[in-house]
Amino acid sequence: MGTSCSSQPISSNTNLSLSDKKATPETVSLYKKLNQLTQKGFLFGHQDDLAYGVNWKYEDGRSDVKEVTGDYPAVYGWDIAGLEKDDTNNIDGVPFAKMKQYIQEANQRGGISTISWHFDNPATGKNAWDNTPNSLKTVLPGAENHQKFTSWLDKAATFFLSLKDKNGKAIPILFRPYHELTGGWFWWGKGNCTPEEFKAAWKFTFEYLQKKGVHNLIYSYNTGSFGSKEDFLMNYPGDNYVDLLSFDAYQNNDDKEGKKFIEGVQAQFKILNEIGLEKHKPIALAEAGYEAVPDANWWTGTLLKAIGDYKISYVLLWRNHGWQEKEQKMHYYVPYSGQLSEKDFVNFYKLDKTLFEKDLPKKLK
Repeated sequence: MGTSCSSQPISSNTNLSLSDKKATPETVSLYKKLNQLTQKGFLFGHQDDLAYGVNWKYEDGRSDVKEVTGDYPAVYGWDIAGLEKDDTNNIDGVPFAKMKQYIQEANQRGGISTISWHFDNPATGKNAWDNTPNSLKTVLPGAENHQKFTSWLDKAATFFLSLKDKNGKAIPILFRPYHELTGGWFWWGKGNCTPEEFKAAWKFTFEYLQKKGVHNLIYSYNTGSFGSKEDFLMNYPGDNYVDLLSFDAYQNNDDKEGKKFIEGVQAQFKILNEIGLEKHKPIALAEAGYEAVPDANWWTGTLLKAIGDYKISYVLLWRNHGWQEKEQKMHYYVPYSGQLSEKDFVNFYKLDKTLFEKDLPKKLK
C-alpha cells in the first residue's frame, strides 16, 4: 500500500465502486478495466479524432493518430454543446448523428469515449465562455432557469441513452461536466458561483440523469490548474458523486522548453495522486497539449516527463482543427503525416506504457 507520497496510487485502489449504484454491468466493467490498466501504463486519447483532422473532414476510418502510428487512440473525446439548443451539429461542427456513429465504431473496436459539455449560459443565452457572475445559481431547484436547465438535461439523457452497441446495450461513457471548474472563464467556474452552489448543481445533474434512467456514465470531476489539495477539492461534491479525478494542462509559447509545463503537471499529479489514493478514485490528465506541436521531441521529451511515474488512467490531447481562418494560424495537438514531431510521436507510441487502441482488451469482460 503506497504512502501518501507514493507515485503508484492506483495499485492500492482495489475497492473501487461507481457512484451510480445502478450502473450497467458494462459501465462497472469499464471502470474496473480503467483501474487495472494503470498497472500497464496510461491510455492515449484525442478529441474529435475520427471526425476530422488537418486538411480532412468526415472521411470514414480516417484518424491523424492512425495515419502516423498505424493505430487509433484508446480514448476519444467528444463535446455535446449545441444539444441543449437542438442543434444538428455540436460546437465544433460535428453532426450529433455522426458523433453517435463514431462512439459506436470506437466501442466496437474496444475504444473508450469521454464527453464534455460546453453548454450555453442559461441565464444570458450566450455561450459557455460568458462568465456573467451568478448564472449557475439560476439553474438550481426553485430558481428562474431551473426548468430550462432540466429540459437541457432531458436532451443529454436522450443522447446518452441512444448510445447503444450492436447488441442494444448502453455504451459506457466517461462524462466530464462542468470542466475546468477552478478557472473563471466558464459560467460555472471559480468566482462565478459559490462552492455550495456548484456542489448543488453537480448533485442535481448527477441525480437527475439517473432519474431519467441514464446508468452508463462514469463521472469525472475536472479542474484547471490548482495549487493545493484544498484548492482541488473546493467544489468537490463528495465521493458518492464522483468516479474519476482529473485536470487539464496546456503548454504555452512562453515556455518553449516545456519546463513550466513539466513542473506544473508533476506538482499537480503529486497532489492528485494523494487524493486519488485516499478516495480510491483513478486520476487522469483530461486535456493536454502544445498547439501545433512546434517541438520535434515534445512527446518523449516533455509530455512523458510531465506524467512521469504517476499511475494515471489516461491523457487526452485536444483536437486537430487545422487552419483557423479567423486567427490565421494552425490549431492542432497531435501530429499528422509529415508534421515536425511525427517521428517522436511514433517513438512515444512504441513505448510499453503508452496504451493505444490495439493495447485494449477487445471486449470489456
